[in-house]
Amino acid sequence: MLAGLKRIAPGGDTTGQRCGLVAIVGKPNVGKSTLLNAVVGQKISITSRKAQTTRHRITGIRTRENTQFVFVDTPGFQTHHNNALNRSLNKTVLGAVGDVDLILFVVEAGSFTLADAKVLSLLKQDIPVLLIANKLDNVHRRAEIAPWLQTMQERHAFAEFVPMSAKNAKDIERLFAICAKYLPEQGWWYGEDELTDRSEKFQAAETVREKLFRLTGDELPYTSTVIIDKFEEEPPARKGQKRLLKIAATIVVERDGHKAMVIGDKGERIKRIGMETRVELEKLMDAKVFIEVWVKVRSGWADDEARVRSFGYGD
Repeated sequence: MLAGLKRIAPGGDTTGQRCGLVAIVGKPNVGKSTLLNAVVGQKISITSRKAQTTRHRITGIRTRENTQFVFVDTPGFQTHHNNALNRSLNKTVLGAVGDVDLILFVVEAGSFTLADAKVLSLLKQDIPVLLIANKLDNVHRRAEIAPWLQTMQERHAFAEFVPMSAKNAKDIERLFAICAKYLPEQGWWYGEDELTDRSEKFQAAETVREKLFRLTGDELPYTSTVIIDKFEEEPPARKGQKRLLKIAATIVVERDGHKAMVIGDKGERIKRIGMETRVELEKLMDAKVFIEVWVKVRSGWADDEARVRSFGYGD
């Protein structure tokens, strides 16, 4: 269930319940959002091959038996650019890792780069950290993992090592069992069927941005963003029909050349962005969706702190 909810006060008998915050951190494009979607059991965080796809602190909630896991997906910590947008994203990461019960530090199995080291240096010693050696399915010689894990232990006092693939259901089950041990005994914060604290309007903007990134590849700078100008809901006209969502979205780019790229030849690319967004949102939100997508040029917005905030970053 996608809903814009607030943390709820525990009610009823909370004996034996566990609940806590689990931050998912790592360098850009290491698989954090894929992992979040896997543990939640539904897509709530967009994914693409483009670095810095995730730009917000996104909460994914999963309640299993007596334990409620509140996962926090974070932007990849950015070290290559120092514009206002990246400063905001890095601030989001720092805020997320400072007030959680457990940290999942995601790296590619068998690899450790300077970007990984920068993220690792942000982690506090008093919060348990699991080393998530992700994309294990890409490692052809498993025997090489053992010495790599030994060198990783020398870098940080990890609570546990978890070699895995976020796409493997058995690995996800194992991860739940490991994480549960580190969460405090306390009442749940959310309803049992809630999956995220992000609104449908937020999900709509993110879905447009995902299709934008996927359909433009590396041609379009990552600084492009999406804002929702209209998000209206109409109840079903008759019993048995689905509600109607009317959405108007604007893709914001920094140059006229980028605008032409988004529109595509005879408008084909922006039409496809709208169509693929509509199809996904109708499935995700169980609704009939009508969406219009426009493009505007806002030169230098990613280095304008006021405009970065106005576009919803730093929330």
